[in-house]
Amino acid sequence: MAIWRTVVGKLWLTIILLVAVVISTVGLFLLKIVDVTVSADSLAEIKHLFIYSGAVGFLLTTFFAFFLLTKITQPLREMKQAANRVAQGEYSTRLVVRSWDEIGELANSFNQMASELSTLIRDIQYERDQLDSVLRSMSDAVLLFDAEGRVKLTNPEGRHLLEAWRGLKWEDDSGDPVRASVPDPLREIYDTQIARGATHTGKIHVQSGVWSVVMTPVASGGVNAGGGAVAVLRDVTEEFRVDKMRKDFVANVSHEIRTPVAMVQGYSEALLDDIASTPEERHELVQVIHDESLRMGRLVKDLLDLARLEAGYIDMTMQEVDVNALLARVQRKFSALAKERGIELVRFGEEAELRLHRADPDRLEQVLTNLMDNALRHTAAGASISLGACVRQDETGTQQVEIAVRDEGEGIPAEDLPYIFERFYKADKARKRDAKAGTGLGLAIVRNLVEAHGGTIRVSSTHGEGTEFKLLIPVGD
Repeated sequence: MAIWRTVVGKLWLTIILLVAVVISTVGLFLLKIVDVTVSADSLAEIKHLFIYSGAVGFLLTTFFAFFLLTKITQPLREMKQAANRVAQGEYSTRLVVRSWDEIGELANSFNQMASELSTLIRDIQYERDQLDSVLRSMSDAVLLFDAEGRVKLTNPEGRHLLEAWRGLKWEDDSGDPVRASVPDPLREIYDTQIARGATHTGKIHVQSGVWSVVMTPVASGGVNAGGGAVAVLRDVTEEFRVDKMRKDFVANVSHEIRTPVAMVQGYSEALLDDIASTPEERHELVQVIHDESLRMGRLVKDLLDLARLEAGYIDMTMQEVDVNALLARVQRKFSALAKERGIELVRFGEEAELRLHRADPDRLEQVLTNLMDNALRHTAAGASISLGACVRQDETGTQQVEIAVRDEGEGIPAEDLPYIFERFYKADKARKRDAKAGTGLGLAIVRNLVEAHGGTIRVSSTHGEGTEFKLLIPVGD
C-alpha cells in the first residue's frame, strides 16, 4: 500500500505541475490579448502561441512522467530481480538503498529479510551436517521409512545392510510394490508398528546372523499421523553366539558331571549299606567309584586348561624343540597301549633336521597326546595309526613344520566336521559312557594350543575309512 501511495502522490504532483504550466501560459496570452487591439494578425498570432504552448506543455508533461515512472519502477525491478536470485539460493543478495522514502524502507526491509534468511539457512545446514556426521559415525544401521514404506534416509551401515539383504532371495507372496521397498526381515515389524504406533524392540534372524531391532514411529505435525518409522539395527550375532555357547557350556558341564556324581553317590551308598557281600563285589564297586572320580578329575583339569587358554593366561615356555625327539616320546608313550589293543603304530616321514625355534615341548606333547588318545579310542583292532612330520612352505614362503596323525578308524561324518573343535561336541550323539569315553574338551584344547604357537590345525575325514589331523606350526626365527 505504501508503494501505491507513493505512485499516486507522484502522479498528482505531475498533474499539478502540468496544470500550472497551462494556466501560466494561458494567462500570458490573455494579458497580451487585453493590451493589444484585436486584429486578424493578432488572432493568427494567438492561435500559433496556443499551439506552441500546448506542444511545450505536452513535451514537459511527458518528460516529467517518464522521469517519475523511472524513479519508481527501477527500484521495483531491482527488488524483483533480487527476489528471484534469493529464490534460486543466492542468499547473499542485497539491495542498494538510494532513498529514504517508502521504497527505500522497502529495500531496507528486504535486506534484513535476506540477512535473517541467510542466517537461518546456515543454521539449518550446520544442524544437518551435524546430524549427518552423527549418522555416519554410528556403527549401528539406521533406516528411515516414510508412511508408504519407502526408504527415505540411511547411514552407510544401513545402506550396506540394505544392499546385502536385497541381494538375497526372499519368498515374497505379497505382490505389493510399496511393501516390497521394506526389507523382508523387517516387514512384519514395520506393519505392526504402523498399525499400533508404538516402539518395537526385538531380534530377527537373517540366515546365520542375528540382529537387534528398535523401530520407533516418526511424528508428523506433532502427532503420529502416519509419518513412517525409524529403525536402528545392531549386529548381535557374536553376542548371541557367546550367550548360546555359555548356555550350552553350562548344560554340557551339568550333563558331564551329573552322571559320574550320581554313580559315585550310588555306589558309595551301596558300600555303606553293605549291599556288596563279597570282597569281589566290593572291589567292583570301589573300582567304579575310582573310574568315575578319575573322569571328573580329567573333566575339571581340562576345563581349567581350556579356560586359561581362552583367557590368554596359559604359561608357555618357548624354546627350541627337536620335533623328531618329540614324536619319538609320543610313540613310546602309546606303543604299549596300541600293542595291547592290536593296533599298529607307524612312524613315517622322518627327516634329519626337523626343529621348531620357538615352541613349548610340553604343550606340543599335550596336543599330540590328545590326538593319539582320540585315534586309539576310535580305531579298531587290526588297523593302524600313523605319526609323522615334515617341513612345508606356505603361500608366502614361510617355513612350517607339518605334524600329521592319521588313523584307520571309524572316521567323522561330514556334517560333524565343522563343529569338532567346539567344547563338549561329540560326533557320538549317544554319549556312551564306557572306559574309553572322553570329556569332549580334548580337541578344543588342541586348537587353542596350536593357535598359541601361531599355527593352524586342519582335519580331513571319510566316514568309515579314517581321519587325519595336520598341525601347521611356523618354524620361527
